[in-house]
Amino acid sequence: MDAIVDQWAAVRPDLDTAPMAVYGRIYRIARVMGDLMEKEYRRFGLTRGEFDVVATLRRSGEPYTLSPRELSATLMLTTGGMTGRLDKLEKAGLLVRSPDPDDRRGLRVTLTGQGLELADQAVAAGLAVQRQVFGSVLDERQGEQLGDLLRLLMTAHRA
Repeated sequence: MDAIVDQWAAVRPDLDTAPMAVYGRIYRIARVMGDLMEKEYRRFGLTRGEFDVVATLRRSGEPYTLSPRELSATLMLTTGGMTGRLDKLEKAGLLVRSPDPDDRRGLRVTLTGQGLELADQAVAAGLAVQRQVFGSVLDERQGEQLGDLLRLLMTAHRA
């Protein structure tokens, strides 16, 4: 990233490339971490997207049940994209779909015991990878500072 910023400074010294350096680093870190997480979740037979579904159900708390619409909204997915994931996870025995008792037209998606166990194992393994990567570079205080700065950037984006 430094080389790219230096090249721009040489050919366009009138540009402030500080935002480019921040964006480029965030983007590259996200790509590298995404690849590492995908590899880790594959050990559990999950894609990152499938992990997101079981993790969302897990963190929703007992009874680990949400509607497909709630899942789609949380994961920012179309209902069509969600259906494919749910089909695969249901076939694997990690979740079940059942009629919504409060809405005849609706469904509820519930994590099975096997899905709950897998979600717990996969989230712990993913956190271990994240801890290893970030902890190899940042101490606890730096990690908190970085988290605070990234939260600030996210807040500015939402505004």
